[in-house]
Amino acid sequence: MTHEKLWGGRFSEPTDKFVEEFTASIDFDKRLYHQDIRGSIAHARMLGKQGIIPMDDVEKITAGLQDILRQIQAGQFKFSVALEDIHMNIEARLSEKIGEAGKRLHTGRSRNDQVALDIRLYLRDEIVEVSAYLDLLVDSLISQAEKNMGVIMPGYTHLQTAQPILFSHHMMAYVEMFSRDKGRMEDCLRRMNVLPLGAGALAGTTFPIDREHVAEILDFPEVTRNSLDSVSDRDFALEFMAAASILMMHLSRFSEELILWSTSEFKFVDLSDSFCTGSSIMPQKKNPDVPELVRGKTGRVYGNLMALLTVMKALPLAYNKDMQEDKEPLFDTIDTVKGSLKIFADMVGEMRINTGNMRAAAAKGFSTATDVADYLVRKGMPFRDAHEVVGKTVAYCLSNDKDLPDLTLGEWQGFSDKIGEDIFGCITLEASVNARSATGGTALERVKAEIARVKAGR
Repeated sequence: MTHEKLWGGRFSEPTDKFVEEFTASIDFDKRLYHQDIRGSIAHARMLGKQGIIPMDDVEKITAGLQDILRQIQAGQFKFSVALEDIHMNIEARLSEKIGEAGKRLHTGRSRNDQVALDIRLYLRDEIVEVSAYLDLLVDSLISQAEKNMGVIMPGYTHLQTAQPILFSHHMMAYVEMFSRDKGRMEDCLRRMNVLPLGAGALAGTTFPIDREHVAEILDFPEVTRNSLDSVSDRDFALEFMAAASILMMHLSRFSEELILWSTSEFKFVDLSDSFCTGSSIMPQKKNPDVPELVRGKTGRVYGNLMALLTVMKALPLAYNKDMQEDKEPLFDTIDTVKGSLKIFADMVGEMRINTGNMRAAAAKGFSTATDVADYLVRKGMPFRDAHEVVGKTVAYCLSNDKDLPDLTLGEWQGFSDKIGEDIFGCITLEASVNARSATGGTALERVKAEIARVKAGR
């Protein structure tokens, strides 16, 4: 090369220094080094197999790339902004090391299909890690459900006391959400796991390449079919970021509950000191910083998704430099989701449950009122009439500073002559929790069945 840029043959003037810095991506795409080297080795082996470059050159390229990998991992590789990105940094260093053979590596490919490959390889690995962290969080939730089997808490709608439920049932609701999140990750992986290399800049290559061979080396089950689409879309990254946004929404909802539950007003849970901080002025404070930060970082992940959607929304086919803006929001989303999941799994695992406070709260707010209405229906009263009777009973209790269990049989029968002594058996917390089911069995049996189903499906 007679020009400092690998693409500089047709240029007569050097790149403006600020333009060079403005357009370079090496500061953030250098994290793709492992995937870039892995893809280049597979490409070189295919070129040799097809007789496109000599096998001696393939061996030199492979050895040189493996040595560069070791240098990068040891922190001994000097990245250059002048070389723009991870692809050019590695290729230029390779040519310095092995000479002419290194200049043959880029035969039959473009940076367009090269970067599409690198991102898919990288995201494929990261989705596997995200799924593993989701498993850890689900394990922590199931552990809390099993340790606190039988603990009753208030269930809420509109953040107002609704009906008593089992704490274990509440934990298993999040297990369902995070299990679906894992399913979305697996769906995303399935659609993303195709090889784009071989598409060239946009229209393929004139060389007799064997894309299926490269796919086999890199563990891709299939190759992309349209060269324009291969290099010009990032829907696989958008799909991951959309799934990540839903996942973070679930984490944010759980965060909100943990923040509420750890207040002095609720006192439902105690978060370990390891996951909280204090105040610089108020010595009594124990702030739930981890769930607060996760709740805040949810907006960050939403923003990343919107940023990439906006980048892609009006791009003509095929590749455009705008698409360099895909990596920072994608990388930030990956880092944020993995960090949030890891810390959440640890925090939930160490969380302590204040069972007495939960039960006391469940006994307030007329939480068994619906059970009384159902009781009257079973006695032959139409539901709407039963609803009105119980509403009037609650109004009476509010006026007389009483709760439903405080009423005497005489007071009950003042609202309906259908009410008998058996009313007291149906308004206990245990009776209320166990009475409601679409599948039969006690509340404990239902939760145990939920847990068994989740464990069996993993």
